[in-house]
Amino acid sequence: MKHLLGKNKGQKMKAQIGILEVNSQMAANELMIILADEYVLYTKTKKAHWNVEGPDFIAKHRFFESQFGELDQLIDQLAERIRSIGHFPEATLRSFLQLTRLTEMSREENNSKGFIIDLLSDHESLIISLRENIHRFSAEFHDQGSSDFITGLMKVHEKMAWFLRAHI
Repeated sequence: MKHLLGKNKGQKMKAQIGILEVNSQMAANELMIILADEYVLYTKTKKAHWNVEGPDFIAKHRFFESQFGELDQLIDQLAERIRSIGHFPEATLRSFLQLTRLTEMSREENNSKGFIIDLLSDHESLIISLRENIHRFSAEFHDQGSSDFITGLMKVHEKMAWFLRAHI
């Protein structure tokens, strides 16, 4: 072990996990797009938490807080997944806005129903995108771990979308 560590002193250790570098880079690139989508959705959910108004304020304020808390955990797990396959996640607002498939702008009114409709639309877009890419991670990138990971993400978003839908 000392011999290996000495040879790589000062160098980044490459992840030797059975995925070709080119495939892990493509997987990481796709995961970074998902990370950007998650971060934009997190920010929009935080905005709903801060700005919701109406007679249901307290209930929706708490509801949006639980949703952004869950998204915060997903973001951390996603960044860690990117690291576990040997890459560094993007971590600037500019890069997130360049990579995301979502819009940071709200399309609905500044009330609980408007926020819920807008957030639901973004969750459903994410679900569709994740579902379309599950097989790609496995078949094209030969990264079954990331395929399984995004399957889990999809399930969480399906539940979050259900909770949002139940409020309409």
